[in-house]
Amino acid sequence: MPKTALRSAPPPLEANDVAIVGTGTVLWFVGFVALLPFQGWLSDHGHGSWPWICLSGGLLGLIGLKYCRARRDAIRRARAAESAENSDQKV
Repeated sequence: MPKTALRSAPPPLEANDVAIVGTGTVLWFVGFVALLPFQGWLSDHGHGSWPWICLSGGLLGLIGLKYCRARRDAIRRARAAESAENSDQKV
């Protein structure tokens, strides 16, 4: 029996990606700062890489934050250009 779509796919949801990635980045840096005083104890128990994993997550989060901001700005520019084009066509 062939499968047919019962209804069309909904439009994609827009979220505040900058806030989401920014919050995650801050949490990674907080984890780094919180674990740093325990570096000796963590190393003695085989978990010495944990603070550096948190630092790496924070630094990668900064790259993600830059990407999300650029994406958000590009979407705004595209919408502004589209609305300007539509308003020019109506005149």
